[in-house]
Amino acid sequence: MAGENNFRGQGQRGAPRRDGQRRDGYRRPQAEVEEKVWVPKTMVGKAVLAGKYPTMRDLIISGKQIPEAEITEYLIPNLNTELVNVGQAKGKFGGGRRKTSKPTQKKTREGNKMSFSMITLSGNKEGIVGFGFGKSRETVPSREKSLRNAKKNLIMIRRGCGDWGCFCGSAHSIPFAVEGREGSVTVRLMPAPKGTGLVVEGELKKMLELAGIKDVWSKTFGQTKNKINLVKAGFNALKQLQTMKLTPQAIVGRGIKDGDKNE
Repeated sequence: MAGENNFRGQGQRGAPRRDGQRRDGYRRPQAEVEEKVWVPKTMVGKAVLAGKYPTMRDLIISGKQIPEAEITEYLIPNLNTELVNVGQAKGKFGGGRRKTSKPTQKKTREGNKMSFSMITLSGNKEGIVGFGFGKSRETVPSREKSLRNAKKNLIMIRRGCGDWGCFCGSAHSIPFAVEGREGSVTVRLMPAPKGTGLVVEGELKKMLELAGIKDVWSKTFGQTKNKINLVKAGFNALKQLQTMKLTPQAIVGRGIKDGDKNE
């Protein structure tokens, strides 16, 4: 009788059936996930979908901002992204391994309110690089926000060979020295001959690799332990590559390349 009672209990209200539907009408969702189709919500997104800007280089040259992250995903499907180690885990005697989130606390009457800051770098390794900052009460929303901003905040840089001892004419380095500043941190990037590598701080190296730069020298000044300001200063230095004007005599022999197109 006990077995019979247990068997009858399976037919009670709410018990699952073999077809996946319970007696109260609830049906479990299907395992298949339909592929999402991008529907642009802005004028720039509609213009990109219509073919007015076939490449990201054309969109950046036009001076239009990127209001939707889906625009970058549409124009650069092979975009590479990487997180920056801006925080540090607790350890003995002040040590600890680096981590991608930086926690901060705000003192309020209700108590301490935690927030996490994260930075994501993006690039196609062909002269286009992006920077995204995100901050939220939890790590996952902060990472998603920084990733979305990294896809919307893209710049095109100028590559070349500006080292006086090289002048090989290939775009493996930068054509001239540039400097960027954020807070107390100053980053100076200088051309290097082929084979030198990226002689920069580890987090700045991630940005230069995503930008497509292979050889460079650098100097840093200020409170460089603040990785957020350090990466921002490096990004501001890369901006100077495109804004600086060059004379026709300075272009000769440098192999200057704007984005993925030769000058």
